[in-house]
Order: sequence, then C-alpha cells, then structure tokens
Amino acid sequence: MAVHGVIVALTGDLEARACAELDQAPELSVVSRCADLVEAEAAAQSGLGSVVVVMEQPSLTRSVVQAMAGCVVVAVAADRDGAARLQALGIAHVLTTTDPGPLVEGVLAAVSQPAVRSSPQVARPADAGRGRMMAVWGPTGAPGRTTVAVNVGAELAARGLETLVIDADTYGGAVAQACGLLDEAPGLVAVARACAAGTAEPALIDMHAHRVGPGLRVLAGISRPQRWPEVPGVALDVVWELARRCADVVVVDAGFGLDQDEELTFDTRAPQRHGATLSALAAADTVVAVGSAEPVSVQRLIQGLETLRQVVPHDPVVVVNRVRPEVAGPQPEQTLADALVRYAGVSEAFMLPWDPRSADAATLSGQTLAERVPRSRLRKAVAGVAAALDEGLPAPARNTSIAAPLLTH
Repeated sequence: MAVHGVIVALTGDLEARACAELDQAPELSVVSRCADLVEAEAAAQSGLGSVVVVMEQPSLTRSVVQAMAGCVVVAVAADRDGAARLQALGIAHVLTTTDPGPLVEGVLAAVSQPAVRSSPQVARPADAGRGRMMAVWGPTGAPGRTTVAVNVGAELAARGLETLVIDADTYGGAVAQACGLLDEAPGLVAVARACAAGTAEPALIDMHAHRVGPGLRVLAGISRPQRWPEVPGVALDVVWELARRCADVVVVDAGFGLDQDEELTFDTRAPQRHGATLSALAAADTVVAVGSAEPVSVQRLIQGLETLRQVVPHDPVVVVNRVRPEVAGPQPEQTLADALVRYAGVSEAFMLPWDPRSADAATLSGQTLAERVPRSRLRKAVAGVAAALDEGLPAPARNTSIAAPLLTH
C-alpha cells in the first residue's frame, strides 16, 4: 500500500488534532508540520510530500498554489465564500469543515484521484461572449509597440468594436501617456492583485479601465519599471479572461522579453519579469510583431521572430514601422520585404510610413492618430492593419492605392 506524505500548514487547535488523525490513516503520514505557507511551499518544492493541507488565509495566492502544483493541495475554508475564493485560486479540493474526521476523509478522497492536481490554470469560458485578444510584441529598441497597440485599438473601436487596450510592458509601458492619462492610476496592478488573491470578477475591469474615446478603454500599466513583480504572469492569466468578457477585442501592449528560464538565475523560486509578456503571448489569438525599418532594428526583428515562433503556436502578423528611403534605400518597402522573406520566412508584412510630424503631434496632445491627424499617411496605414485584423486575416490582399501598402514577395 502506497503511503502519501502529508505536508500540513494549518493554524490553531485544528493543526494538532488534524495531524493526529492524519497519522492514524494507514495511507497517510505527516512528514512536515509547517509554521507558515513559506515553509509549506518549500517542503512541497523539495518533494518532501505529495499532499499539502492548507487553511484559507490572505497570503494564500495563485502564485503559492502554482508553486505547489506538483502536489495534491487540500484547502480548508471557513465558509462557502471562502471556499469559492480558494477554488478561484485553482485549488481542486476545498473543504468547509474544521472537524479532523471529515478533513482526513477529504484528504483520502483527494489522493484517490492522482490525476487531479491543483493548478492555477484558468478554466476558459465558452466562446460565446468571449472577445478576441491580440498581443503586440516587438524586440528591444522601441520599435513602436505602443504606437501600434494604441492606434490599432482606436481603429478597431472606430469600426464599432468595444476595445480594451492593456499595458503589460514591464520595462517601459507608455500607453497611459499616449492616451493623455495620469500614469499613477492603479490599472493593471490593481486588477492583477485582486486576481492573485482569488477575486476574479469582470467588474474589476470596469472599475479600473479608463474610457478615452467611443468604444475605447485603456487599462494602464505599472507606473515605474521597479513595480514589475506586482503583475506576475500567473495572475495575468486570469486578467486576460476577465478582459475578454468585457470587450469585443483586447489589445495588449507587451514587452520585448521572451526568455523562459529566468528562474535559473536564482537559487529559489522568483518572479519572472518576462512572465507578463509570455502570459499575454500564450493567451492571444493573434500576435502582432512590430519592428522598425532601421538596419539594426530589422536584424533584431528577424532574430526575435525566430524565438517568438518557439513561444507561440501560430505565425505572427508582422508590422514594420518608420519605413523610409534614408535607412532602407530608394525602394524601402521592397527592400524590407525581400529581407524578411529571405531571412525570416515572412512572405507578407505591413509597412507603416515614416511620418514623424503626425506621430509627434499625436504624442504631444495625448491623442490617437485618428483624433489628431485623421488624414495622415501613418493613420491610413494603421487603419489598414486594423481592418485586416478585424476581418481575422493573417494579412490583407495587396492594395497599391493606399499610402503604405502591404508588400508581398
């Protein structure tokens, strides 16, 4: 008969009574009586036991549950509301009893289902009422991710779609500034904190998102780069699902980092700064990869696309920004298209023209291109990108009548 090691992290009188009852069960053996969740988390990660028994408490978050995902987690709640919160954290086995007898029965029932493990993965609702999500990514070097994300969002809103733009860049988020908002608004941090604690309601989005135009809302990101641990990927997994239920289209301005092995640089489990970007890319239906036309930026885009394809299961929509003859020759669109098809296998890409006067005017006023310079070449090109994305196409048909056509090879 297999004996399951039990890690106990309970408090008060229940802890001693539960340990005594658990040890009397032939299939169970208490291997660690932990003073707090930190000790229980360490014991679970070390493989000391296969079952963790915890009690409802404020410090029990989705990140803690994720750290214990290799064990069967059994949680004890004080009432039904507490049980609902624990289940929202991804805990599969939740009890509302403080009697050691039923607690042992619950643990035995949990270990009899070895395939069931507590996990903070989000149970996605049916497609009905669930909006589309796109993540705007680009390599390091400020290629124009925020400009594309905000203005594509504005164009989608102008097409009659309720659109939500979320700033998830943990290095240099600028969506709030681009829309003329104060960057001290809690925004994404507040929603992520609530989701990490087990509160996952669409009302969170409505409470913290700012309406900046008809059909267009913005959820501001972190106000300073040092605050990146406040938006962990495990909490954002829930945020994306809430956002989908509040908008027809969710546009996420993601960071540049694609590294998935940051934890290897630490002796213990640590938050991942690129976790927000990886979470957004994994959840997105469409990924828009933005690069700039300068030779160094094109090289970064080509190298980044190779890594990006290892992260997302589908090919991204490629957008090249600031296209001009001064950096790419007399026929910049064709030159860039040839480079992308030769070195990155990208047969189609959107080309956004170099239009600094229009871009600067929009930035200075804190408005979108459609609001500030609706007839500009840059605005018309961005509108073409939004139209293709709205129609669900990987790339539009070639149209040489617009100012910045999509070039194909």
